[in-house]
Amino acid sequence: MSAKRFIVRGRVQGVNFRYATLQQARLQRVGGKVWNREDGAVEVIAEGDADALSAFEAWLRHGPPLARVESLEKQDLKDEPRYRGFSIG
Repeated sequence: MSAKRFIVRGRVQGVNFRYATLQQARLQRVGGKVWNREDGAVEVIAEGDADALSAFEAWLRHGPPLARVESLEKQDLKDEPRYRGFSIG
């Protein structure tokens, strides 16, 4: 299992991004959390197996229908957090 931090920038607040991310995480069986940042971005911590994280990242690159993702930053987390499920923060 591995963990990653994602920062999604673009039109990602006010377009149901966090709730859609929660649904996608549950579908991919990814643990973690998602929250809005003060700078207008959305931040995500996700953990799971490599295939699940890869599929989840691919979804984050476009997000839900009303979103417009302009960039996606990712960072591997060395100290893997342990989440039970996925939540909106």
